[in-house]
Amino acid sequence: MRRVRYESTGGPLFLEQAPTPEPGPGELLVRREAIGVTLPVVRKVTEAPEPVPLGGEIAGRVVALGAGATRFRTGDRVTGLCFGHGYADYALLHEAMASPIPDTATATDAVALVRSGLVALGALEAARAERAEAALVTAAASGVGHLAVQLARARGAGRVVGAVSDPAKADFVRSLGADDVVAYREGGWGAPVDYVLDAVGGDLLTRALAALAPGGRLVAYSSGGGTVQAYDLLVGAKSVVGFQMGRIAREEPELYERWRRELWELFAEGALKPAVHGEFGLEEAAEAHAAIESRVNRGKVVLHP
Repeated sequence: MRRVRYESTGGPLFLEQAPTPEPGPGELLVRREAIGVTLPVVRKVTEAPEPVPLGGEIAGRVVALGAGATRFRTGDRVTGLCFGHGYADYALLHEAMASPIPDTATATDAVALVRSGLVALGALEAARAERAEAALVTAAASGVGHLAVQLARARGAGRVVGAVSDPAKADFVRSLGADDVVAYREGGWGAPVDYVLDAVGGDLLTRALAALAPGGRLVAYSSGGGTVQAYDLLVGAKSVVGFQMGRIAREEPELYERWRRELWELFAEGALKPAVHGEFGLEEAAEAHAAIESRVNRGKVVLHP
């Protein structure tokens, strides 16, 4: 089978031939139909001290079962998070991380919706969002952000503001249901909001905190780091909470599953429409990563084996 790999930090991605893996206990061997490209994986290539397998979101059809795997059968269509080599024609997926793909959805729909949607929905839950409140979503055109804008609207937000790196993304973000769109480099971000869902971090955290009304909540779910000053929290009785999807998946599987069902229900109703920026061949993985790094994407970047 074909597999994408790299040999050194920041090194080029290349295709190689590799043996098709055998599923171990509790694992599914999936013939891949779509691969979701994410910023954390892109950052691993450029920042991890040693090369790591390119994992991430996958969707496809089960072709073999490991010992003890009982939730699925060969031929089933599944999506989930792969922790091993995911940029390949075949990948291993632990059945605990797998969920079925409805007949009405494509593999591309699945990788654009499920994992990114879970992060967006989880961040919204962490914000304790209430109906009629005003929301600000940073990285609003990203794979997670474009779903967060739609989910905030579906949950009854009174006003939704999308923050983007490039004003050229404004029309796209408005088409998702945002009332206003602001660029990071703009001086003011309009009227204060009740909560911020921040996927950027770094220096933007300070501005995101300043955008909150008194008593507002900032949810940080970025791997980009950043710091806030305690005084900035005290002066407006504001709060910051960190959100990590992995903890929910490990420690609260029933909640994880409930969120997955909600995403597919909203998708079926037409209230949640995952957007795909580009679909790249496996041999074009470097170009897919470049789209993420340059922040040009509008929606999800997807690889097809």
